[in-house]
Amino acid sequence: MSFTKTTEQDSAYDHLEKMSTTELLSSMNAEDQTVPKAVAKVIPQIEHVIDQVVSCLESGGRLFYMGAGTSGRLGVVDASECPPTFGVSHNTVIGLIAGGDTAIRKAVEFAEDSTTQGWKDLEAANISTKDFVIGIAASGTTPYVIGALEKCNQERIGTGCITCNAGSPLAITAQFPIEAVVGPEFVTGSSRMKAGTAQKLILNMISTATMIKLGHVKGNKMVDMQLSNHKLVGRGAKMIMDALDISQETANALLTKYGSVRKAIDNYEH
Repeated sequence: MSFTKTTEQDSAYDHLEKMSTTELLSSMNAEDQTVPKAVAKVIPQIEHVIDQVVSCLESGGRLFYMGAGTSGRLGVVDASECPPTFGVSHNTVIGLIAGGDTAIRKAVEFAEDSTTQGWKDLEAANISTKDFVIGIAASGTTPYVIGALEKCNQERIGTGCITCNAGSPLAITAQFPIEAVVGPEFVTGSSRMKAGTAQKLILNMISTATMIKLGHVKGNKMVDMQLSNHKLVGRGAKMIMDALDISQETANALLTKYGSVRKAIDNYEH
C-alpha cells in the first residue's frame, strides 16, 4: 500500500537560515495556528476513542499509550500527569516508549524498527482484553507501534491511534483511528513541531475528558488531585474555601484532617 506522508513533504518555507529571528518566529507561529483547526476536524474520531477508553476503565481495565521518539515521550508525559492531576493509580494510564525509559531522555537507535518489541512490552505489563491501547505515531508507519496493535487486534484487545498522515498503515490497523493531518512541517520532516503539537492537544483531550467522565472532576475543579507539594496544598485549600464558603484556616484544617479535597468537601459539617 502506498500513501502520501504529508509530514515528510517539503516545507512551505525555504532559505530558513537567511531569515531574521522575527521572520522565523512569525512563520512558525503562523504554522502553529493551523494545528487546532486540524484537531477540530477529527473531534468525532477522538470522541469514539474516548468512549472506548471510558468503557474499559469503568470495567477495571487500563489505558496504554505506545510510541517511539517524540510520540512516545508525549504519551509518557500524558500518562504520568494522570495520577497527580486526577488521583488515579499509576497503573491506570501507562505510557510505553520504544527503547524503554532510557529513550525518554536519549534516543535509542533503531528501537522503533522492531515489529515484535511493542507486543513484548505490553506482555511485560500483563496486557489483557480489559485494556485499551492507543498507538501514537506522526508518520503512521512506526513498526514498533503497528506490530503491537496488530497483535492486540488478534488478541481481541481494543486499539486506537493518533497519527498525522491520512490513510497510513497505523490508521488502517487501529480499530479507532484518529488522523489529524497538519501538513508539512516548518522544518521539513521535523514532526516534533506541528504533528507533536497536534498529538499533545489530542492526548490532553483524551485523558481529561476520560477522567471527567469517570468522576474525577467536580464542577470545574480537580478534587481528586494528589497534594504533593505546597502549591497544590494551597490550591486544594482554595477549592475547599470556595466550595464551602469557609475561612482559609478552616479549609486548611479540613485538608489536613482528610488529606483530600473531595473528602474534605463531602465530610464537612456546618
